Amino acid sequence: QVRLVESGGGSAQAGGSLRLSCAASGFIRSIVVMGWYRQAPGKQRELVADITSGGSTNYENSVKGRFTISRDNAKNTVYLQMNSLKPEDTAVYYCNIGPIGRVPGDFWGQGTQVTVSS
Repeated sequence: QVRLVESGGGSAQAGGSLRLSCAASGFIRSIVVMGWYRQAPGKQRELVADITSGGSTNYENSVKGRFTISRDNAKNTVYLQMNSLKPEDTAVYYCNIGPIGRVPGDFWGQGTQVTVSS
């Protein structure tokens, strides 16, 4: 059983910052890709950013230059530093782990709400 526990969501003003964390535990042989997805009301879930165990990253175009993904392999933890937040970043953010980049794996966190006000 794999468990992903997210923390760090909340509210921020436009231009502000938030940092999300996700710790993975359970039966984990090796986590290749850790990532963050988000889903806004009425929209499909989309990739925000992901990172391989070797440090290669992918970002959704609208967050490039504002968000930074990082991970601590020893702690099976992934982080998402979100700067220069915009109201359109408002969504539920989900942690995910899987075998390849840009494709969600089978394991999801419970989601954490991020709300950005103008």
